[in-house]
Amino acid sequence: MDEEYDVIVLGTGLKECILSGLLSVDGLKVLHMDRNDYYGGESTSLNLVQLWKKFRGSDKPPAHLGSSRDYNVDMIPKFMMANGTLVRVLIHTDVTKYLYFKAVDGSYVYNKGKVHKVPATDMEAFKSPLMGIFEKRRARKFFIYVQDYDENDPKTHEGMDLTRVTTKELIAKYGLDDNTVDFIGHALALHRDDRYLNEPALDTVKRMKLYSESLARFQGGSPYIYPLYGLGELPQAFARLSAVYGGTYMLNKPECKVEFDEEGKVIGVTSEGETAKCKKVVCDPSYLPNKVRKVGRVARAIAIMSHPIPNTNDSHSVQIILPQKQLGRKSDMYLFCCSYSHNVAPKGKFIAFVSTEAETDRPEIELKPGIDLLGPVDEIFFDIYDRYEPVNEPSLDNCFISTSYDATTHFESTVMDVLNMYTMITGKVLDLSVDLSSASAAEE
Repeated sequence: MDEEYDVIVLGTGLKECILSGLLSVDGLKVLHMDRNDYYGGESTSLNLVQLWKKFRGSDKPPAHLGSSRDYNVDMIPKFMMANGTLVRVLIHTDVTKYLYFKAVDGSYVYNKGKVHKVPATDMEAFKSPLMGIFEKRRARKFFIYVQDYDENDPKTHEGMDLTRVTTKELIAKYGLDDNTVDFIGHALALHRDDRYLNEPALDTVKRMKLYSESLARFQGGSPYIYPLYGLGELPQAFARLSAVYGGTYMLNKPECKVEFDEEGKVIGVTSEGETAKCKKVVCDPSYLPNKVRKVGRVARAIAIMSHPIPNTNDSHSVQIILPQKQLGRKSDMYLFCCSYSHNVAPKGKFIAFVSTEAETDRPEIELKPGIDLLGPVDEIFFDIYDRYEPVNEPSLDNCFISTSYDATTHFESTVMDVLNMYTMITGKVLDLSVDLSSASAAEE
């Protein structure tokens, strides 16, 4: 282990694995270590025995739940936008060859106590019970404006500069009511709270466009896709990518201690009495606890069920967003459900998650609005975990620390963190227009 590396990555969570893959592809010498004997860190997938151990303290789950092996329960469940940044990174790095994806059946929103399909096109908006007939016409006009909007073509801007006009002002121009604004902002643009209303509208318009492009890509009932066997496959796929480009992996390395020189710059990592030297360290918050601060907590429930979530058209995989305003909260609540159709549970079983940014210490009470939508459950587990973000100055100590995973059930914020870290580490922006798979094919 007494070698010198450009970068040592600590932790095999998804963010760390994507970065070690990208940095290895860039020709950097990467060593990747984890104190655990499994991949995934916080974002790992558990089988039924592991799940039981974690939440019930025993390794004997009831037999009626089926074979432990058939369960792949993601600890940080998130769907991917079919046309989103993570999918572009997967294609760019050719990691798609290690993974199989399947479209997610449904995208729903909670409104006035009921669950509704999210209308994503002008035609769906026209049929949606979320709006009255006059509101539908106004919404249709707004959707058409968004569909036609092209940042580089001023003719499509209708005289508005969306880098200055706020979302609130843009929406006011179309006269949309609060109800409509609520589902557009939270279920289409996927904002986590209502701060976006006072921010420039360009971001919201781009997010809405991403939703409709993703929906069109697979012609499915939702804009989301999800890997067969769950997200546990993703970190391993990027680990393989790193290995192909010369990266070294070591699991089960206890006490990974980051070493610094007298100026506070990182010089290496020590484990089991050996030190590997390096110029930079990339890690999750748990490896450098004195360089991060707690910024919040996520409350979540994990349920095993024998039926799909009611009122979702029998969807075998679905996301339901409960906007904050509908619940009188400060941030949204998310429902995520997948099943044997994505090979994450035995036949006839469904796994549902309810998550939100915790505002109290009692997840079972706080998550009730989401849990009430599930119908009868076979088993339910509650959990609350802290979220951290880095407070160090990477230009001074050469430590690049990821932010903890948030409560959302989609990936866009996760990937933005990865891309920002990539730029800080390498000094360049990841060019996603270059398709590495065609490059590697050309070299062979």
